[in-house]
Order: sequence, then structure tokens, then C-alpha cells
Amino acid sequence: MNLNPIVLSIPIFFLLIGIELVVERFYHRDLYRFSDTVANISCGITSQLSGLFMRVIAIGVYEVVYDNFALFTLEKTWLYWFGLFLLTDFTYYWAHRMSHEINLFWGGHVVHHQSEEYNLSVALRQSSFQVVWTFAFSLPIALLGFDTIDFLLISALNTLYQFWIHTETINKMGWFEYIFNTPSHHRVHHGRNPKYIDKNHAGSLIIWDKMFGTFQAEEERPVYGITKPINSWNPVWANFDHYVMMASEMKMISSWTDKIRYMFKKPGWLPAYLGGYRPAPAVDPKQYRKYITPSPIALNYYVLFQYVVCLGGTSVFLFNQTKFTTPEKAIIAVLISIVVVNCGVLFENKPWVRICEWIRIILYPVTLTAITLLYQLSYLYIALSVAYLLISTTWFYILSKNHHVSKV
Repeated sequence: MNLNPIVLSIPIFFLLIGIELVVERFYHRDLYRFSDTVANISCGITSQLSGLFMRVIAIGVYEVVYDNFALFTLEKTWLYWFGLFLLTDFTYYWAHRMSHEINLFWGGHVVHHQSEEYNLSVALRQSSFQVVWTFAFSLPIALLGFDTIDFLLISALNTLYQFWIHTETINKMGWFEYIFNTPSHHRVHHGRNPKYIDKNHAGSLIIWDKMFGTFQAEEERPVYGITKPINSWNPVWANFDHYVMMASEMKMISSWTDKIRYMFKKPGWLPAYLGGYRPAPAVDPKQYRKYITPSPIALNYYVLFQYVVCLGGTSVFLFNQTKFTTPEKAIIAVLISIVVVNCGVLFENKPWVRICEWIRIILYPVTLTAITLLYQLSYLYIALSVAYLLISTTWFYILSKNHHVSKV
């Protein structure tokens, strides 16, 4: 059983999202769009899947530093836990801040900011590569002698705290705002308005932003998203879009010195001979138009069915991932990723997704049936495979026939 607090909290995440949806309907507010929500959760899924491999490296490095280079042996009193909380939140602030101020690091964090909505599902929209650029910020904590498991626990709790602040249903919170990060503070952080760019990097405590000059109070309602919208519901592409753009711009830079500077300068930087730094453009809330891909209700229901099946399978896998070998984890991660990519691209009505979805619909139940027979598992899996195959093929055939999905 996986004891990762993030994974264990999955049911609570969806319960709270459900409550926010009820609030949305009760107050007649437009907080969610189905395609956007699917894309957000899909990025969360791909992040958890990649984390099975990348976080192992990050945790391993922390453990090596703690075991071999810790300067102190600390007694686990209340002061130990309080100090660990402060240090974890402090290093999170700097890792997060540098993820906004260094172009290369921004590519590992931009995914979280791509949504043009602001709701609890956005909290789940996480990058698959951020840990690569940020894990080193926590190594001084290991050097001071804080146990690896204890650090992982406090770090996970710090992440969990930030879930509830991704909402527009909670206004300003009085005295609480002076010390802690709140929905109002974090709405600013997700705004693409020039005055809100690179502000409020806090995890749990807003005091770091106030101490280091990156605090901005919420004034006008933010326009959410990034300055160059991704305009796609594909969660895998979401993780590569910025790096593809970087590769394209680096081709224009003639000097190797400037290429390196480009990687470590702020996003938007270019050498003077290419125009210099490009600040965030002003945005007019009245003129701004979000990325929209109209889809028929029949397609929405089909995606919802496939997504619920995928979420169920992903949850079972994450709760039991320790039972699988590394190659098995990799194969399952790829299979799940294909599902979430298809679910997103179906909204975009890309021509290739039709044939890709047909292959997936047929291949997945056949694969599960083969595994059931090979490993002598319960025949219930074969029954589920047959049921899934019949439902999906019939449903998708009707959608294709009615031109709700593009033909190749």
C-alpha cells in the first residue's frame, strides 16, 4: 500500500471538488469548464505517474545527503518539527520563486499555470518535470540533520495545504491573511495581469513574500493563465510546449554565451540584438477570450465515461504501485497516459485521435484479458473487459457516425 499522503488524499480532493461544483450551481457562477477540468486532472495524473520514477531520484539524493553528510543529530522535540515546517516552507518559497524567474525551471512549472480557470481542479494540475529543477533546494534541510521520512511528511502536508487555496468561492480572510497563504493571495499568483506576474510564491506562509519583496495584495480580479496560452487540452503536450518554444528561440540566438544566459534568465528574455526582454503584455478582461473548443454533449458524456474508468484504474494502480516492478510501472504509466491524452484531444477534434481511440478501445480489453489468462487472475477481469469493449465500441461508433469525432 502506498502511504503517500497525496495519494491517500485523492478521495478528499474529489469530494471537495464536488462541493465546489454544488456551490457553483447554487450561486450560478461559472467556475468550471468540463474540458479544462479534464485537462487539469489529466496533468495531475501524468504528474503522479512520472513521480513514481523521478521522485525516487530526488528522495534518494536527499537520503544520501542525510545519511552521509548531516551536520547534526537532532532530537525530535516540538522544536524539531516546528523548525522542519519553517525550513520546508522556506525552501519551497525559493524553489517556487526560482521556477518563475529562471526560464529552464519555468518549463517545469508552467503546467500549473496554464489553466484559464481558477478552481480546485487547478490545484491538481501539476508538472511532470518540476521535481528535476527544484529538489536540490531542500538538500540543506538534509544537511542540517532532518530525517528523510520526516521531511517527506512535512513536504506532503505543505502541498496538501495548498489545495484549498485554489478557489474563488472564498474571499479575503482578515487577520489570517497576514501570516498564511490564502485563496486571495494565491489568486494573485495565478493572474497573468502584469502587476500580478511573479508574485505570492508562498506555500503555507505568506510571510516569505512579504519579507523578500514579492507580495502583492489582490485588487482587481485576476485574468488567469499564462501570457502565451497553450491552447490545447493535451496533458503530455502541456509538459513539453515551453521547452519546444525554448528550442525554437535558441535557434535564433547566435552566441553560445547568450544561449546559456537564455536558459537561466527570466522567461521572456532575449539578447538585445533580438529585441531584449519582453515584459508581460497588458490584458483587458473585457476583451480577453479563453481557449474554447465547443463539443457536443454526447462527446462530453463519452469522455466522462472513459475518464471515470481511467481514474478508477489509476487510483488502484497508485495505491498498489509497490507491488509492480519498474518495467511494469512504466508500461502501465504509458497506457494510462494514452487514455488521458485521447480524452483531451477528443475535445480538440484532431483528425488522428479517431483512429488512435479505436486502437485503444480494442487493445486495452484484449491486453487485460491476456494478462488475466497469463497470470491466472479472476475471470471477473475478462467479464469487465468484454463489457468495456462492447460499451466503448458501440458508443464511439455512434459518435463517429454522427460526426461528433473527425474522420481521418
